[in-house]
Amino acid sequence: MKKLIILFLPFLLLTACVDSLDEYNVDTKRPSTAPPVTLFSNALKGLADTLTSPNVNVNNYRLYVQHWTTTTYLDEPRYNVTARIIPESFWRGLYKGVISDLNESRRLVNADEFISQETKDVQLAQIEVVEVLTWAALVNTFGNIPYSESMNPENPLPKYDDAKTVYDAILARLDAALPKLQSKGTPFSDGDLLYKGNMAQWVKFGNSLKLKLAMIIADSDPAKAKTMVAEAAPNVFTSNADNAAFPYISTPPNYNVIAQNLNPLYTSRQDFVASETIVNPMNELNDPRRAQFFTPVGGKYVGGKYGMLNTYADFSHVSDLIIEPDFEGLLLDYSEVEFLLAEAVERGFIAGNAANHYNKAVTASIVYWTSQDPDTEVASQGSARAAAYLAQPKVAYATAKGNWKEKIGFQKWLALYNRGWESWVEWRRLDFPKLSPPSGGNVPAGLAIPVRMIYPIVEQTLNGSNRAAAADAIGGDELTTKLWWDKF
Repeated sequence: MKKLIILFLPFLLLTACVDSLDEYNVDTKRPSTAPPVTLFSNALKGLADTLTSPNVNVNNYRLYVQHWTTTTYLDEPRYNVTARIIPESFWRGLYKGVISDLNESRRLVNADEFISQETKDVQLAQIEVVEVLTWAALVNTFGNIPYSESMNPENPLPKYDDAKTVYDAILARLDAALPKLQSKGTPFSDGDLLYKGNMAQWVKFGNSLKLKLAMIIADSDPAKAKTMVAEAAPNVFTSNADNAAFPYISTPPNYNVIAQNLNPLYTSRQDFVASETIVNPMNELNDPRRAQFFTPVGGKYVGGKYGMLNTYADFSHVSDLIIEPDFEGLLLDYSEVEFLLAEAVERGFIAGNAANHYNKAVTASIVYWTSQDPDTEVASQGSARAAAYLAQPKVAYATAKGNWKEKIGFQKWLALYNRGWESWVEWRRLDFPKLSPPSGGNVPAGLAIPVRMIYPIVEQTLNGSNRAAAADAIGGDELTTKLWWDKF
């Protein structure tokens, strides 16, 4: 009997510590809940991944703006978006991969009884700025989208809201969040992968985003745009040190998604080469960023024919710098902000000198890219190279070709290299540079560069009536349907 008692005593002691056997099934290495800061961090990565990815199933905007072209697979530069799940991947990446995490992070912050209201305010404001940027990416890609009824598990068939209504709503949310960024509470810090809790930087980021979103509606609602630009302009980025850059690391799974798709360490695919559309004018201007943008071929930079078959070895590829696993992903940068300020001056939204802002924008881009060069001598020459570049008559603001839209549009298109989605938005908005779809040979007749993305095919099946109503409201679910702010 004593032996039996001794035998069962350890089991009695173990079971006495738990209320039920279910507690034995808890995996301590995989927690069932996450703290709000972890969800916030994950959302930042999801947003950076979706906007940075070159994967042909997710993000083909570098192709649409003709920074890159392909070697073998021609569906993407010829605008076939139904051969793959391109719309669905972008849509799901932002709704499920970003907004869902931000909503849960917000819920947990609000539910925490042990933090002050000031801390809640500042953390919620950080969440709000990132969510506004995410909603902007969705509404400026698709047009009408599920918004007011979205993210509700009890309503799997949300209606689509009018795009302008959504846009006005997120602008109002951003305005409400900006003052709270200056709350005296404790922000997300270690999990803030952009600024490590530096709220002065968040204030600049939020206002730079406000400037950007306001300028997008400059042609459709100039009065509102002017008011918002004037409010934001004094508090925007003032140097490359302010850039909203996601810091990828050198090892999977948190490495740059460009490396995942292009770096020979991780893939054998040879899908992309530089497009002659961008390489040729950069060669003509002796652009100092070419070494950071492209690889040379026989000591020269050679672009492939856009939308045609190209032999990988014959043309310049994406540079070794850009395919490094730890190369950062930009969400918004100083160069972009200065171009927006130059445009704002030209539109009469703010006082100032458009040429000065243009020069700062071009300089910021050249300094940023040359500073990334592994050659320290090259890296230190950014300002000098920018000055020489701007001295050329074809670059100088006073003598460059065209009106202000063409001057700013062309140089902004160059500066937004490797940021395909942002470049696509600006190309649609400014209508420069003038790009043409591929033609000739076996290219299908009547191609047009997409000015919006079609709704995911799965929406036709799962949310058909609401998707159909949205398509009717915007004038058709087509790649050629212009969004409400795209007036020209």
